[in-house]
Amino acid sequence: MDWVDAVQRHRASRTPAVLVTLAMVRGHAPRNGGAKMVVAPDEVTGTVGGGNLEQTALARARELLAAGTAEPELLTLTLSDRAAVDYGVQCCGGEVTMLLEPLPVVPVVAVFGLGHVGLELARILARHPLELDLVDSREAMLSPDRLGDLGASGPFADAVATIRVHHLPVPEAALADLPTGAHVLVMTHDHAEDLAICDAALRTPGLDSIGLIGSRSKWARFRARLASAGHDDDALARVETPIGIDGIRSKEPAAIAVSVAAELLQRIEQAAAERAH
Repeated sequence: MDWVDAVQRHRASRTPAVLVTLAMVRGHAPRNGGAKMVVAPDEVTGTVGGGNLEQTALARARELLAAGTAEPELLTLTLSDRAAVDYGVQCCGGEVTMLLEPLPVVPVVAVFGLGHVGLELARILARHPLELDLVDSREAMLSPDRLGDLGASGPFADAVATIRVHHLPVPEAALADLPTGAHVLVMTHDHAEDLAICDAALRTPGLDSIGLIGSRSKWARFRARLASAGHDDDALARVETPIGIDGIRSKEPAAIAVSVAAELLQRIEQAAAERAH
């Protein structure tokens, strides 16, 4: 397996990794510039030259994985019998600089309801490196006339997210296909639909967060119904509502979407930090 296959496999399995590249070689070294190694928590693919060089890179890559670091860094080593080493002497006589690039797990966000607020929110989130699931029971909300050609035209022409569109008469069915760690935002046109999605989300293991749009009075009614359906206080506390950061009073769809997106991005960063520790 080459490094490209390894990166794709780790991304598909939602496993964080670090890509190590020999970015610069001066003098003699075990491998030429461009050699790559992919380091996952329990697996290594490829080689950058073995010995102290590789073991030092491997140890640092594992530190980055443990810390949940997102920023790349450079690591320079001198291959000399006079250099201080931890994993054995390499006296090739050269110097190498390695680039360590963390490849974090891409967050998954599912937006249930592509009305005015949902569409504005999806437009914002689509400009971030996410996997974005857009779910609606109304076919018209997901039509090409409204969404355009994803990544080419319309409101998602400049999307960097991987976008999946789901027209489902029973929208909560989409929850079964979400991976562990997904974030769910509930904002459909129908309170009965919102309630059904919240109920199903609370029964779906592994979700990182559940956000519900609406007023406190709406949540009071939902809370009573969900409690009657068997959800205890700990489960109900998982539902964040009203969603959005404090201090934005505008009820314009774009303003609400900005508020919700800001809070969600904070939550994604917090979840990543908690997983790292």
